[in-house]
Amino acid sequence: MTEGHALGRAESSPASEAAVRLLTGLVENGVRDVVLAPGSRSQALALAAVGLARSGALRVQVRIDERVAGFTALGIARESGAPVALICTSGTAAAGFLPAAMEAFHSGVPLILLTADRPPELRGVGANQATIQPGMYGAWVRLGVDAEVPGSADPAVFSTLAVEAAAAAMGAAGAGLTGVPGPVHLNLPAREPLSGALPDALPVIAGPPPRPAAADPLPVAPGPRTVVVAGADAGPDAERIAREGGWPLIAEIVSGARFGDHVVPDYRARLRDPALADRIERVIVLGHPTLSREVTALLGRTDLEVIAVRRGGERLNLSGAAVDAGAIAVTGPDADRTWLAEWTRAGTSTPDARALAGPAAALDRTALVQAVWTASGADDRLLFGSSRLVRVADQVLPGARVRVHANRGLAGIDGTIATGIGIAAAAQTEPAAGTVRVLLGDLSFLHDVGSLLLPADEPPPRIQVIVGNDGGGTIFDGLEVAGTAGSAALDRVFYTPQSVALAPLAAAYGWTYRRVGTRAELERALADEVTGPQLIEVPLDR
Repeated sequence: MTEGHALGRAESSPASEAAVRLLTGLVENGVRDVVLAPGSRSQALALAAVGLARSGALRVQVRIDERVAGFTALGIARESGAPVALICTSGTAAAGFLPAAMEAFHSGVPLILLTADRPPELRGVGANQATIQPGMYGAWVRLGVDAEVPGSADPAVFSTLAVEAAAAAMGAAGAGLTGVPGPVHLNLPAREPLSGALPDALPVIAGPPPRPAAADPLPVAPGPRTVVVAGADAGPDAERIAREGGWPLIAEIVSGARFGDHVVPDYRARLRDPALADRIERVIVLGHPTLSREVTALLGRTDLEVIAVRRGGERLNLSGAAVDAGAIAVTGPDADRTWLAEWTRAGTSTPDARALAGPAAALDRTALVQAVWTASGADDRLLFGSSRLVRVADQVLPGARVRVHANRGLAGIDGTIATGIGIAAAAQTEPAAGTVRVLLGDLSFLHDVGSLLLPADEPPPRIQVIVGNDGGGTIFDGLEVAGTAGSAALDRVFYTPQSVALAPLAAAYGWTYRRVGTRAELERALADEVTGPQLIEVPLDR
């Protein structure tokens, strides 16, 4: 949020009329949620959003930090599948949306970025809070429009703009990537007066999101020895395709597809086995695989046929010759059942012995991820942060129908808590929704600690943020730098050791706090009723 000048309220304002037209049009085209950061230049948009919320047409979330707002919107859109609008003022505020916009582009999540701006005559002349906003999100948006100034154009143009923005965000025909959602940007200049009187109620008929034009499915017949790879955001389609084709399913823990009889146990070891891996002839990949070098190497092989189902704004083509598909239609007779059995037979590996210890034993990473996975049922949601814990989870957790989320489009630690809170806000609109759990490391937590600040007048999220706290970035233990850098350099610029006291931090933001040291304590904490935001700290050895 950047500073603005207060002005008296005008009786009428072209800016307010345009804002009402635009937001009403978005509601009519499927937008149900707005996340905004306060500011002067965006006041007409904010007041129109609140007016529509009073009418029951919108849900409004308010955040003082634009980066937090962006990832809150990302979480809502991830869970709901509908486009979410973001509102901010001009200047550096708009730049705060960029990390979320980048993740949305790569993950295929529909966002509509509404950035208020100075009118053209105040651009490039040193005016306050004015920068180069048109085109600022570059290639990361499906549609970028520098709108006309309200008062100098027919107000109906803003209704048309809403239709175009919603369609582009949902990947409708003509949006450039048919069937693939993503972010769009509407830059909205305005002249003073920046807001005016609104009616007490703004009745509007809420419509469904525009339906993307379905891509023609690519027919794929059994025959070649095939494996299905499910990366982040693959969803149940990956399991269905593997089942219909009779093929092994290599499902990352963040895929939402690790369930069913076709799941390959300990897939890393299987891919390292030449007796299996060298006989693969075809790979069908859904989502964005990021958690193992073995899968990356598989998808980079040039001796295989690779068919990649498009999810985000960037095609998956590590081999340089992958076939891009919008959908898969399995055709023909059943595949080789012997091939499936070779991949899905029980492995010889056993869980970490410490995870099998008694309930009073101290927790390690394996026991932590197993307890959180076991506690999460069909009505819950589980968000994995981009920490060491997600890699442990991918290695040890069995198949189960758990609704999983993860920001693996770019696999950054940006906005993990905010994303979880957004998921909770969307999920809680369903009466049967359970608990949202966010599992992350201490540095991912501290990176997004500002997201703990929640407005008192919004429904409290039913969320448990579970922090595996080992005092620093031990994910680097498994990377090349651990063998090339000295211990002082590792601590200084990679591990970044920290000793932040989380209990007073939780108290400052009004979150319930628990510190657990054993598996029994963690299981009790996870099983307790969740009525508001909770922070659970799990100390871990380095």
